[in-house]
Amino acid sequence: MTLNEQTLRQALSTVKYPGYSRDIVSFGLVKQIVIREDAVGVLLQLTTNSAETALQIKQDAERALLGIAGVAHADVEVRTTAAPATAGGAPPKQTLPGIKRLVAVASGKGGVGKSTVSVNLACALAQLGCEVGLLDCDIYGPSIPLMMGIHERPLVSPEEKLVPPRSHGVKLMSMGFLVEGDQPVIWRGPMIQRTIQQFVMQVDWGRLDYLLVDLPPGTGDAQLSLCQTVPLDGGVIVTTPQEASLGVVRKGIAMFQKLNVPILGIVENMSYFTAPGGQRVEIFGHGGGRQEAERQKVPFLGEIPIFTEIREGGDRGVPVTVSAPQMPAGAAFVNVAQALRQGFGGAG
Repeated sequence: MTLNEQTLRQALSTVKYPGYSRDIVSFGLVKQIVIREDAVGVLLQLTTNSAETALQIKQDAERALLGIAGVAHADVEVRTTAAPATAGGAPPKQTLPGIKRLVAVASGKGGVGKSTVSVNLACALAQLGCEVGLLDCDIYGPSIPLMMGIHERPLVSPEEKLVPPRSHGVKLMSMGFLVEGDQPVIWRGPMIQRTIQQFVMQVDWGRLDYLLVDLPPGTGDAQLSLCQTVPLDGGVIVTTPQEASLGVVRKGIAMFQKLNVPILGIVENMSYFTAPGGQRVEIFGHGGGRQEAERQKVPFLGEIPIFTEIREGGDRGVPVTVSAPQMPAGAAFVNVAQALRQGFGGAG
């Protein structure tokens, strides 16, 4: 078997960075490969102060290389830069020039109204004078185009980046802009990871005060890919009051904590319903989000009651924070947006 660089890179792509699902090749850590008959040498460049991480990668890489037919000797040199290490010796994340704050909106389970909160929060921040972008990372079930009332395909800039369309003062990107009608997206995890990385890095977002990222529910590939790709300023957790929802909220919080992402706060959606006669009905219970925030020692950003106007706004593509920001339904989201801004010192 003739040894070549491609063969060696394929073998090295099986070496995962400790604590991550991605490999050292996709992270761009392989800087040089040398082949001399049956001996190979590889230079890896890491940004970490963790000797344990560097040693594990070196051993795993040499093991992978020696598993190639025709390789009798493998030497892996690991160099580290002087940059400060991140938690666990994590690889460096790419920064996004022009974007002040990158905020993920997440939920532990589906059906809690996370996308509704994302859309109205983005529009509320725009109403408050901020430059805002909204990235729909729910690849399998994108709903942002419907809720924002826009279905046009993005243009391509001279720099070959996607130009996000704008609706209600918010720049948008979603898989829903790139597929036809009800065509399903049937992809495995690696394709999801690449798409999210491209949506973040290959979109001409311009200058933004906030880029909100609407994550799919749960703690899977999309969440991990985003957290590993860019330095998030924090995550907002959306829940409903009942214990069934709060139980998985704790898992979402734990995920962000393990990935060193600050929790910016919890939003309690569907807090209560006011009947036509004025009676307050707590369909899913009430106060669970606030209590969980206190238990977790994270901010409580606010509660969103059940309003027909919220559902109607999402269905017709005009969020309630756009159509009626002063009415109770719209004001509830504006209050959450103000609480989020306050957490950043009230600027931007």
